[in-house]
Amino acid sequence: MAESDSSLLNLDDEDLYKRLLLESYEKEGAAGLGGLQPQEPLGRRVVPKPGFCVKTKAENEQKVFINVCTAEEVPEPRDINEEELREILESEDAGKYRISMSIGEPHTEVDKGGKGCTAYDVIVNPNFYDKMQKQDIFKAFFLVVCLEGLEQKYQMLLSRNYTILKNRRCLGALQEQFLRTKSKPFIHEMEREKSSSLISEVESKESRIPEPEYTIIKEPADGYPEFLVAEFKLPAVRSVKFLTLDVGEDRIVLGARPDLYQLDIFLPYNINQEESGAQFNKKTRTLTLTMPVQPAS
Repeated sequence: MAESDSSLLNLDDEDLYKRLLLESYEKEGAAGLGGLQPQEPLGRRVVPKPGFCVKTKAENEQKVFINVCTAEEVPEPRDINEEELREILESEDAGKYRISMSIGEPHTEVDKGGKGCTAYDVIVNPNFYDKMQKQDIFKAFFLVVCLEGLEQKYQMLLSRNYTILKNRRCLGALQEQFLRTKSKPFIHEMEREKSSSLISEVESKESRIPEPEYTIIKEPADGYPEFLVAEFKLPAVRSVKFLTLDVGEDRIVLGARPDLYQLDIFLPYNINQEESGAQFNKKTRTLTLTMPVQPAS
C-alpha cells in the first residue's frame, strides 16, 4: 500500500472546508426559482467506473473504504495547473477552486481479512481523475475535500491517516447513482460543524447569526453561463428595509437586521455589478438576485 500523500498540503482541513463551497450532486430534486420543484428529478442514473481505493478509519475504529471512481456526467472542474492551485491555496480565496463530485450512499462490504466494513463511492469527472493521477497535489487537495464532504453528509469523523491501496481499484461493487444532467443548483452550501474545537472564539460569535438557505443556478446550465440567479430564503424577514445587500465582482454579502441572517460567499464567475438586480417577494419571503456574468477572458 502507498503512504498517504496528505502531507503535500500544509492546510487545516476544517479551515479549508469552511472556505470551500463543495459542489454535491445527490439524490435531491433541483430547487427552482419561486420554490417550484419539478415533478421528477432532471438527470440520469449511472454506474461509475473504478479508479482507486482509499482506506481510513472512522471514530469508532471501524474501517472505512472510499472508492474514488469516474463518470463523464460529473462536470469537470476548471482546468488549472499546479502553480495556480498552490497560489489559490496560499491565498484567502481557496473557495474559488471547486471540485464537482457525487457522494454515494454507504454500502456494507467485507475486507480482505473477512471483517465487515463500510464503503462509499465518490464520483469525479474522468479528466480530473487523470489530472490527480499525474499530479499528487491535486489528489491530496481532492482527498481533503472528499473526507470533509463525507463527514458533513454522514455526520461522522474520519482519520486523516489514510492509505491509497496499490492493488485494488475499488472495494465491493460500485453502486448506481443519480446525477443531474440539466439545470441544477451548482453551489451547495454545507452546514458548518456547530461544536468544533477548531472554530475560533470570533468565528463562534459570528456563527450565532444564522446563514439563510439558498441556491445559485447558472443559465444556461451547460457551458459558460450568461447569468447567475441566486435565491435566498428569508422566512424571518418581513420587509426589504431590513435587508442589506452588497454585490461585488465575485462576491455576495447579505445581511438581515437585527442579526437575523448573515451570509458572505464568493462566486466562481465575475459578474456585471451595475446590471445586476434584486427583488424581494413579501409573500414567500424570498430574495431573488439576477447577475449577468462577464464574458470569459
